[in-house]
Amino acid sequence: MPLQLSQKEKMLLMDQRTHEETCVDKYAKYANQAQDPQLKQLFNSYSAQEQEHLNTINQILNGQIPNVGGQQNQSQQQGQQQGQQQMAGGSPMPASVQGNYNQEDAKLCKDMLMTEKYVSGTYNTAIFEFRDTKIRQVLNHIQKEEQQHGEGIFRYMQDQGMYQVQ
Repeated sequence: MPLQLSQKEKMLLMDQRTHEETCVDKYAKYANQAQDPQLKQLFNSYSAQEQEHLNTINQILNGQIPNVGGQQNQSQQQGQQQGQQQMAGGSPMPASVQGNYNQEDAKLCKDMLMTEKYVSGTYNTAIFEFRDTKIRQVLNHIQKEEQQHGEGIFRYMQDQGMYQVQ
């Protein structure tokens, strides 16, 4: 039986599609602008994952229920692991150098962290509006990855002295 979306569900998905397109574009643009190679790699990884999110949203809009496991999930897990490795075991700055970060990189990070907070929140709203449990699970999976992106950016910022938790 083909997936039947309500008008509200379609509108929510179209909004999420716009958000994902924005994330893909911003991460790609910011990867090119970033000075730190570690940040460039992180942004490129997240751009690729956002493209997968966009593909998933388009599948739902085309009446298909995507599988959140399998190859797509493996690719996203690899990207997330790369981001975690970069944050944990990359080339952390010595404590004496922390705080001497690139101001432009900090602006890019702040913007993307704010973007991820917003996008995650919009997924939260969308999840509660869907009737189909499988679609809710797919959207929840994407939302968790958006939160992981935010965490990766936060950790990068914290490691570089850009974000001080008081």
